[in-house]
Amino acid sequence: MSIPELPAAELRRLADGRLYDPFTLLGRHGAALRVCCPGARRVWLSDAPDPPLRRLPDSDIFEGNPGDRSLPEHYTVCWQDAAGHSRQAVDPYTFPPQLAEFDLHLLREGRHWHPQNFLGAHPRRVDGIDGVLFAVWAPNADGVSVVGDWNGWDGRWQPMRCRGDSGVWELFVPGVTAGALYKFELRTAGGLLLKADPYARAGELRPSTASRVTANSVYRWGDQDWLQRRAESDWRHAPMSVYELHLGSWRRRPDGGFLSYAELAEQLVPYVADLGFTHVELLPVTEHPYDASWGYQCTGYFAPTSRHGDPDGLRLLIDRLHQAGIGVILDWVPAHFPRDAHALARFDGTALYEHEDPRLGEHPDWGTLVFNYGRAEVKSFLIGSALHWVEAFHVDALRVDAVASMLYLDYSREPGQWLPNRYGGNENLEAVEFLREVCGVVQGQNPGALMIAEESTAWPQVSRPPWTGGLGFALKWNMGWMHDTLDYFQHDPVHRMYHHDRLTFGMLYAYTENFVLPLSHDEVVHGKRALLSKMPGDDWQKFANLRLLYAYQFTFPGKKLLFMGSEFGQWTEWNHDTALDWPLLDFDTHRGVHAVLRDLARLYREHPALHSHEFEPQGFEWVDCHDAAQSVVSYLRHGGGRTLLVVLNFTPIVRHAYRLGVPRPGWYRELLNSDSAYYGGSNVGNSGAHAQAIPWMSRPWSITLDLPPLAALVLELP
Repeated sequence: MSIPELPAAELRRLADGRLYDPFTLLGRHGAALRVCCPGARRVWLSDAPDPPLRRLPDSDIFEGNPGDRSLPEHYTVCWQDAAGHSRQAVDPYTFPPQLAEFDLHLLREGRHWHPQNFLGAHPRRVDGIDGVLFAVWAPNADGVSVVGDWNGWDGRWQPMRCRGDSGVWELFVPGVTAGALYKFELRTAGGLLLKADPYARAGELRPSTASRVTANSVYRWGDQDWLQRRAESDWRHAPMSVYELHLGSWRRRPDGGFLSYAELAEQLVPYVADLGFTHVELLPVTEHPYDASWGYQCTGYFAPTSRHGDPDGLRLLIDRLHQAGIGVILDWVPAHFPRDAHALARFDGTALYEHEDPRLGEHPDWGTLVFNYGRAEVKSFLIGSALHWVEAFHVDALRVDAVASMLYLDYSREPGQWLPNRYGGNENLEAVEFLREVCGVVQGQNPGALMIAEESTAWPQVSRPPWTGGLGFALKWNMGWMHDTLDYFQHDPVHRMYHHDRLTFGMLYAYTENFVLPLSHDEVVHGKRALLSKMPGDDWQKFANLRLLYAYQFTFPGKKLLFMGSEFGQWTEWNHDTALDWPLLDFDTHRGVHAVLRDLARLYREHPALHSHEFEPQGFEWVDCHDAAQSVVSYLRHGGGRTLLVVLNFTPIVRHAYRLGVPRPGWYRELLNSDSAYYGGSNVGNSGAHAQAIPWMSRPWSITLDLPPLAALVLELP
């Protein structure tokens, strides 16, 4: 039987890598069998070595007629390469399409919550043959090939088929195994692009940028009890104190190298457990090429950074934290992505993940690109990423970075640099819809998992449900409290009386959102100075002010967050290239800061009065917010049937016999004094105080206390 001649135009498109379905030419077609073997000297079939396949003129296509010879459905092709070495592989063009039409339909609709389950690189067995199914969304490419270390990074070997109008290209490649490096080679109107896989679950260590085939994890989790408690917990009325850290610079190896995830598990878990924080928050661990971005310019939305090891290493770290009773929050960045040529930017030669118009698609502050939240496939990509971290890595919360930049079309833009929405406003309506959906999906599908917004404006109801007009987040960072508090503390105490409202204003809006009180990494970089260095006065006053700041934070309504290094009073700004200045803990003053923070964390955790009503007005009551002249504030915290009295003296002057009105008689026991000699203070204080029947401040009883300088007192009511 003769072999029909192939159309020249089809052959040219295949040779150029611009054929939508190479299966129409390659593989077995009746009497013809064709394979593509670039640079091969000789090609034959292992099951029918004679005669060898013949090369079509001026091409890399080899053709033969197996005739009546019985060949397996998935036959093996053998060839001799240019160096004379013999090689063989099962022909990938013998396999039918692998992706389900239903998955492709949901992706087009923007309703696929787990596109990572079919896009990317997935080891699988098809008809008894092991290999990897590769799939990528690139609707505007003229052709796509998968290239890797098994095919010499040559896109001529394995062009992929396009699945109709879905824009998804797929190919099952037999013989490829987990660990293989790969990219996608895309032919576009503008030329050839070589792109890492947006859905890769692992990548090379920077500066290399290839994706890595990753087998399905077989990690055996030991945190089932934690997840059960998380699902049943009432997080609104439970303590949440967060130790924020950057894995790459918390500690380093003696040679300056990064700690592995396993080494971090050995060192970080006992440290945080001893310090008493309920959670850690990790600056982005998603793969990123540029160390100085701290992970906030992400190129791998499904891949943990390879700086510390493989994905199962991160699972181990999270598992160990959970088993120690410590929750894990990950920073997640759906607001923007970098322009790196190997990543998402103009992925198929067009603005695919971003907007074409720079007034919508470019971020002026960071030189990055903004996601097109109105595009269905982009929305599925981001929702899939969020769920991936919560479900595949058991993460307890995602802190969403730079939410304000997503919400406002004119964020950091001058007139003429932005486009209004369809109603003429500056709200990004597509971003609002996306945020509501991702919060609803993540929190709805994973009981106890939380979405946390870093949102720096007055956008209303960020942490309220969508049916009330909210965005659906569980928590919002209280940037106003942070700015007011740090502004106040940086004033010399002699001037603080003129800025007293900075301490009290926060209570006017304290219950409009579910707030986190953040003293984060952003406040100790870029010339802002470390927290200790911000404090006024001599060294003694600086340390006293820092202890007072932490006492104020841990007794004020709201969940707590503190960045690493601040817990022992690092003098210098955070440097992502080096470890924290751990030798400072050899000094009494720094150990004192560490000790008071540990005791504050324990006090906050163990006393419901400090955490059970952080979002409700019944948990807080002013005793005196008007004593600006002496820079003293005092308040009651209620909860769990108990009440605590907090008194804060923001001057270096000892206030002897300072009288405060109190609600009932009895002995007021001192639980914490940040001026204790144990913390490095001057040891002015009170063992407690008996209430006297002397009316004061519209209350029937009162007590007198000696207020230590630049210090906090916490007393328990009888």
